[in-house]
Amino acid sequence: MLNRLKQLDSMQVEYVILVTKDDKPLGTMEKMEAHEKGVLHRAFSIFIFNSKKQLLMQQRALDKYHSPGLWTNTVCSHPRSGEDVLAAANRRLGEEMGMKCKMTEFFSFLYKADVGDGLKEHEFDHVLIGTTDEQPVPNPQEVADYKYVDFDWVVKDVEKTPDNYTEWFKIALKELVKKKGQF
Repeated sequence: MLNRLKQLDSMQVEYVILVTKDDKPLGTMEKMEAHEKGVLHRAFSIFIFNSKKQLLMQQRALDKYHSPGLWTNTVCSHPRSGEDVLAAANRRLGEEMGMKCKMTEFFSFLYKADVGDGLKEHEFDHVLIGTTDEQPVPNPQEVADYKYVDFDWVVKDVEKTPDNYTEWFKIALKELVKKKGQF
């Protein structure tokens, strides 16, 4: 809890785009308030693969205000007001992983999950896929560690140790398994 308060003090106030279940914008809300109230908002999750078809995963920084230290997909975040999902994804891929990659939107899903400390994620999540062999240069304020993993390995590891992974990653991964061969 102390880490969360320290991080909040040092963060500029960020807003998320509130949406309907059809992803129609309704306005904005301060990000922390949206997570405290569990209000539906727009998000995106990036899955970057290398030419060996290995997934680039990140371990969230240990002082993140929720899901600290958990493993997840390459990048996950929220677009800003007036920013489309692809532009936001490109911005955050650079900010978090220090890299660029051509991405395409692959699918989207809606979910709601308790992420601890009284916070809830309730997101319309756009999933983007890209392929590059560029090596990441992670931002230590966002990323504790990273690794490339074989897709089949991570699917099995999530089944064995689900508590090591973020809620949205587990949901998106199930969808990717169904679509394997299409990416």
